Amino acid sequence: MDDTVRWGILGTGGIARAFALGLKHAPGAVLAAVGSRTLDNAQAFARELGIEKAYASYEELARADGVDIIYIATPHPMHAANSLLALGGGKAVLCEKPFAINRREAGEVVALARAKNLFLMEAMWTRFLPALAEVKRIMASGEIGTVTQVHADFGFSATLDPEHRVNKRELGGGALLDLGIYPLSIAHALLGKVENVQAQAVMSSTDKDNAVDTTTAFVMKHAGGTLSVCSCSIRARSSSELIVSGTGGSIRMHRMFHLTDRITVDLQDGSSRTVPTPYLGNGYTHEAIEAGRCLREGLIEHPLMTHEDTLALMALLDRIRGQIGLRYPSDA
Repeated sequence: MDDTVRWGILGTGGIARAFALGLKHAPGAVLAAVGSRTLDNAQAFARELGIEKAYASYEELARADGVDIIYIATPHPMHAANSLLALGGGKAVLCEKPFAINRREAGEVVALARAKNLFLMEAMWTRFLPALAEVKRIMASGEIGTVTQVHADFGFSATLDPEHRVNKRELGGGALLDLGIYPLSIAHALLGKVENVQAQAVMSSTDKDNAVDTTTAFVMKHAGGTLSVCSCSIRARSSSELIVSGTGGSIRMHRMFHLTDRITVDLQDGSSRTVPTPYLGNGYTHEAIEAGRCLREGLIEHPLMTHEDTLALMALLDRIRGQIGLRYPSDA
């Protein structure tokens, strides 16, 4: 293929719009098409964002000529089916997090991508931000000594509307899949393989068939002997920070750690410094750039967000849900 990467977006919700805006700052990226469940929605989205082609179904987008890669931006329970649809149409896929509802679904998507030799990546944009790269660089430099633990949380007060997707079990609602995936993924990226996880949660109801988790906390022991302490909530506006602690100091990614333009390094001797970590566009730009690079180089996965990483994270989410008693219809 040439240097131009032609993108299609499957879905027209808020996350689709945010990604489309971020894509405008990615060199060599062209937003070529959008697919929705109705032509009106697709055309309205296309007019707003200057997209040439609008399709009245996801199937049409998956079959469309002139599209190299499709960004999946639908509700959680649709991710696996929509990814399989796009891959089946011969398209590379960048699928919004969580990659699927469970490990079984994720395995099916990965297997098809590998069988068809098509690029596939979970859209965990935090892994590609300059702030995380700088955290890794400082950790590797030894400036904060031997890293012993990570703390990460993400929480805000979401709507109480029972019909909103975050509160609906059948739409993959709850704090864990929507927000907890961020601290989980970043702890995994920084500390590596997880040997054990222990979780607790507060549920929205005592009705197990309809309840979702409103606040979940989990502690993970990693293969290197380090611990990560993570939490998420749709009922509490937390500090939403990441702190990496070592024997000689700590690194802090500030509020909304998954999109920060600075980090702070505090050392044992009392000294402190702030490191600017500016990002392109609205943050989504970086994952789009990297997905495009992989397509140009003929890769089917990215070394910073591999298929095995995604499968490991989905297995961890399954284990945590098992401990807190959260089951989705797709688990049946």
